[in-house]
Amino acid sequence: MTTPPNSGPTARPADHPPIETGRVGVLLVNLGTPDATDYWSMRRYLKEFLSDRRVIEVPKAIWWPILNLIILTKRPAAKGRDYDKIWNREKNEGPLRTITRSQAEFLGERLSDAGDRLVVDWAMRYGNPSIASRLEALRKRGCERILVVPLYPQYAAATTATVADAAFDAAKTMRFQPALRIAPPWHDDPVYISALASSLQAEIARLEHEPEVILASFHGIPQRYFDAGDPYYCHCAKTMRLLREATGLGEDRLRATFQSRFGKEEWLKPYTDETVAALARSGVKRLMVITPGFAADCLETLEEIGHENRAVFLDNGGERFDLVPCLNDTPLGLDVIETVVRRELAGWI
Repeated sequence: MTTPPNSGPTARPADHPPIETGRVGVLLVNLGTPDATDYWSMRRYLKEFLSDRRVIEVPKAIWWPILNLIILTKRPAAKGRDYDKIWNREKNEGPLRTITRSQAEFLGERLSDAGDRLVVDWAMRYGNPSIASRLEALRKRGCERILVVPLYPQYAAATTATVADAAFDAAKTMRFQPALRIAPPWHDDPVYISALASSLQAEIARLEHEPEVILASFHGIPQRYFDAGDPYYCHCAKTMRLLREATGLGEDRLRATFQSRFGKEEWLKPYTDETVAALARSGVKRLMVITPGFAADCLETLEEIGHENRAVFLDNGGERFDLVPCLNDTPLGLDVIETVVRRELAGWI
């Protein structure tokens, strides 16, 4: 018996609506960036970010008036000035958008052995392009399975988990839902630790002077988040232990601190800005800072560390302040992302 054409388990009737199927997607996701540095662009971005219940765990009745009547009145202009210092003028966008796009493009090239069955894209948790819009775009390109990769080496509910929230919220609206995987953190992955160590050692070798102290500055979270069970601090501590082992630097030379605290409550300590000032006042003249918790340079690394904390160090008697770039879209950085992606795509390609 001859099998008629266009039959079998994958055949579609002639009048079937056109639809793409059979592909696998990878979506890289980073925190986000405003569309511009003006007041209203900053306000929209900050409102979305600071309205996230995982980011600000304060009862809505208390937080709503603080956010809308105080913070969103004063903070957009100040943050706009900060972003303006690091803005990518050529592309008219924040550096985080530039770098994340480049990471996705390079990753696509590295995964080309999978053929056109694999599609790599990128998104921002807050701002544009949104997670929902890129998941929908991947679905329209025929991606029935999508790996979402939060670009955070250490897990925190306010970062990794909120990416997962947004991805699953988007999936709720889809008639034809893709299968979703969320990549786990890689705080102790040997490839990540090796990349950090190589990057740090290369920056030290490039200098004509020897840093007396190296600070590894991680983004902070409120202490009560950790007390409630968030593993973020533990992930940072393990990264530090492994990085010290890989570089041979002791705790007195390579120290962990936490930056970007917000509000009056206690956050993870020691604080980066206070440590930077104390080191300078104690007589340390040459300081280096590395930011292992960030996969790409952004406001928190380029402006907060590179400008604000540099000024704190110099104003208190320091002389040389060096900032190690994030792994970004370098070969070392892409080695880490590719390792994670290939591992988490197991069974799909």
